[in-house]
Amino acid sequence: MSTSLAWDERFSGGGFQFGEAPNRYLEELRPWLAPGMRVLALGDGEGRNGAWLAAQGLQVTSLDWSRVGMAKAAGLAARRGVAMRTVVADAAAWEYPEAGFDLVAWIYLHLPPADRAAAARGVLRSLAPGGMLALECFTPAQQGRRSGGPKMPELLWSRAIVEELFGSLDVLELLEGTVHLDEGPRHQGCAEVVRALLRKPG
Repeated sequence: MSTSLAWDERFSGGGFQFGEAPNRYLEELRPWLAPGMRVLALGDGEGRNGAWLAAQGLQVTSLDWSRVGMAKAAGLAARRGVAMRTVVADAAAWEYPEAGFDLVAWIYLHLPPADRAAAARGVLRSLAPGGMLALECFTPAQQGRRSGGPKMPELLWSRAIVEELFGSLDVLELLEGTVHLDEGPRHQGCAEVVRALLRKPG
C-alpha cells in the first residue's frame, strides 16, 4: 500500500511527475469557476491543479500527505505569483471545515475503500450549499494500461462508487470512458476514467 514516504521519494526524483499543467478535465470546467470561490485541491501532489485554480482568482487550499509534494506546490505557486495555502495531511483523517469550500477537486486520488469513504464524508461536510465536487479517477478498465493508475484493484473507481459515496449530491455530469492523458511522465496515453461534476443542494 502506498505511503506518504513513498510519495515523498517519488516527488523527490526531480521534475514534476504529473507535469505542471492542470488536469485537462479540471481545465474544461473553467466556465463553472468564479473569482473568490473557496477551493480545496485534494491529493494535490506537487500542486499543478491548485496552482492553476489559484491563477483563476480562487482561494485555494492544496492538500496532500507528501511534505515534498507540498513544498514543490508552494514553490510552483510562488513562481506563478499566486497565493495558495498548502496543507500536509492525510485526506482520510483531515478535519474538513464545515461548509468551508465552494469547490472540491478530487483528481486522481485513489485510496483504500475505508479511507476513500472517510475522505468522501469529509468532502460532503466541507461543501457549502451549492458547492461542487469535480472528480476524475481511474476505473477497473485501466488495469493493464501503461498510462498510469494504481495496481491494486480496490483503489480504482467506478460510476457506482461515485453514486454510492456522493448520492446526496445533484449530478451535473457523470461519465465513464476513454480519455487521452498528457500529464507529465506518469500519465501518458489512453486511459479509462470516471469523471463527475456534482453539486450540493441548497
